[in-house]
Amino acid sequence: MNNEALLTWYREVARPLPWRAKPADPYGVLLSEIMAQQTRIETMLPYWERFMTRWPTVQDLAVAQPEEVLSEWAGLGYYSRARNLHKAAKVIAELGGFPSNAKDLQALPGVGPYTAGAVASIAFDQDAALVDGNVERVLCRFHRIEDDPRIPKVKRHLWALAEEHLPKGEAGDHNQALMELGARVCTPRTPRCGSCPLSVECA
Repeated sequence: MNNEALLTWYREVARPLPWRAKPADPYGVLLSEIMAQQTRIETMLPYWERFMTRWPTVQDLAVAQPEEVLSEWAGLGYYSRARNLHKAAKVIAELGGFPSNAKDLQALPGVGPYTAGAVASIAFDQDAALVDGNVERVLCRFHRIEDDPRIPKVKRHLWALAEEHLPKGEAGDHNQALMELGARVCTPRTPRCGSCPLSVECA
């Protein structure tokens, strides 16, 4: 995979989302990743902004009342995400700060391998891979994997490929570039292959 072409494309066209500011705020990144699960960016962005205004730090969120958090979440659906986010904030506050690697991040309530990889790579510059729906689609098309990605064996293979393609020291931008590519170019239907920085190599 031509990471140089991918990163150049990303840095030219990436949406200026607030959690992408550098240096990255791990709390803002965690909040964005949990809110974006099964929710479009355009839908969750106002919620992210309201949360960050009302509870600007993870410590502020940790001391919020559960009903306040659920009230602010109203309309995003999948309320277990809000409950786990609040529980995770309490754990982080008790720890005195964020865990900085993917393994320790996965110990937080509601944080799986994908979210842990996102926070570790974007907020802490760790060489951590991730596979979400967008990355899964890009990798399946790039490598012409036609088996169902929900099959455990295929899912493990996709994670291995994500690790293999990861450029050391640039994991955060690389991961975001793959997610951006899947969201905006390598879409589920009518992908814009002519605009894809990886089209020359794509199987």
